[in-house]
Amino acid sequence: MMAEKRSGLGRGLSALIGDDITPARAEPKNVRTLPIAFLKPNPNQPRKNFAEAELEDLANSIREKGVLQPILVRPVKGVSDTFEIVAGERRWRAAQRAKLHDVPVVVRELSDGEALELAIVENVQRADLNAIEEAAAYQELIARFTYTQEKIAQEVGKSRSHVANTLRLLKLPESVQVMLREGKLTAGHARTLIGAPDAEARAKAIVEADLNVRQAEQRSENVRKAIEKNGFEKDPDTRDLEKRLSDQLGLQVEIHDRDGKGEVKIRYKTLEQLDEVCRRLSRS
Repeated sequence: MMAEKRSGLGRGLSALIGDDITPARAEPKNVRTLPIAFLKPNPNQPRKNFAEAELEDLANSIREKGVLQPILVRPVKGVSDTFEIVAGERRWRAAQRAKLHDVPVVVRELSDGEALELAIVENVQRADLNAIEEAAAYQELIARFTYTQEKIAQEVGKSRSHVANTLRLLKLPESVQVMLREGKLTAGHARTLIGAPDAEARAKAIVEADLNVRQAEQRSENVRKAIEKNGFEKDPDTRDLEKRLSDQLGLQVEIHDRDGKGEVKIRYKTLEQLDEVCRRLSRS
């Protein structure tokens, strides 16, 4: 497993990891055992959310088979018997649930940049991060360690366009980012909302209507065309009223409203259709 994943690492990271972390069930070199209490989480850990069900499943596996892959740690300078977790915090948390006293580790002397880089790679390549956590991790590499998007792409084994599109998610309103973190929206859904003036309302509409990504893209395209045509976007209530009137009349109805003032347009193709509209209005 790890040997396969290592092919996606940048050369610098691959050299840092070396051969100390080997596939599960193999006999890794330079592995030592430390009391679980000696380890502490990395404050720069990209992943902030740990699913309870997944942790419990891993804890059950650890109770039965132990920790199969050592945790990568680095010494905390100036503090004895304390090591910061670089990669493997989920294993460490699950090991605590399994009530282990000791865990296998590989100790490495790493800078802050190297530690964060390795933490990001381990999480991203295991697909453990949600899109916002991944974007925040990339942004931290750029802000704190002056990475370029090209270098991030090389190190994490992703395309540059993937990195760029993921970073763009941070431009969304915080409320929409929360929906992404909670799994209510996918990254594909969220990308259709970037730059939208009412991204929060659109996000809620996508969730409520249970739209797939293609449907969300189509809705965004329809909104874009409406803005180009009308100079503004129609709110959901106006679009709903248009649909109900169109369905009732069997003709295309357009409503143009600005601050409670506007016009209603009914399109007809024949005089018979116009006569029918007139008859209905007369009856009303």
